[in-house]
Amino acid sequence: WCALSGLILLGPRIGKYRRDGSQHAILGHSIPLATLGGFILWLGWFGFNPGSQLAMDNNVPRIALTTALASCTGILGAMITSWICGGKPDLSMIINGCLAGLVAITAPCAVVTPACSLIIGLIAGIIVVFSVYAFDKLHLDDPVGALSVHLINGIWGTLAVGLFASPKYFSGNAGLFYGGGITQFGIQVFGVLVVAVTV
Repeated sequence: WCALSGLILLGPRIGKYRRDGSQHAILGHSIPLATLGGFILWLGWFGFNPGSQLAMDNNVPRIALTTALASCTGILGAMITSWICGGKPDLSMIINGCLAGLVAITAPCAVVTPACSLIIGLIAGIIVVFSVYAFDKLHLDDPVGALSVHLINGIWGTLAVGLFASPKYFSGNAGLFYGGGITQFGIQVFGVLVVAVTV
């Protein structure tokens, strides 16, 4: 949310949007370095999500597994979506798909099943592609797709707790798809809105 505020205040880069409203792609200088950066973030997430457990207990391997699965299906979702929409797989979208899956699974990583993490990551990979296109249509210049990865999929991951939280792993209200009703989902929506309004 803070990045969105900053992006609106700063405005687009010079030359990004033409007078007729069309956009001029400003390509990154090194796709290999961007890919390396994506791999470093991917590796770091295995310290981040399982490490947030603050104990080496039986949940840590499952959290590492849900994290890994979501990132993998995030890659597949972004690759397939960019292939369908753009006519070829786009490596920058694939990298963002991996990160989108990681972002989306961060909130629910300890409370969902591995099967649900596959779904969460796949949806994140699809969302990130359409989100990048949507921000461009709105003339919000996000050079690396950070808003699509972190804001949009952060929201998706937060809401996913209310949809997929398993009573087997979660002491609060079960998710909507586990018969818990909309209580937990409502809490998650409220949390998103509070942060949005505050920023």
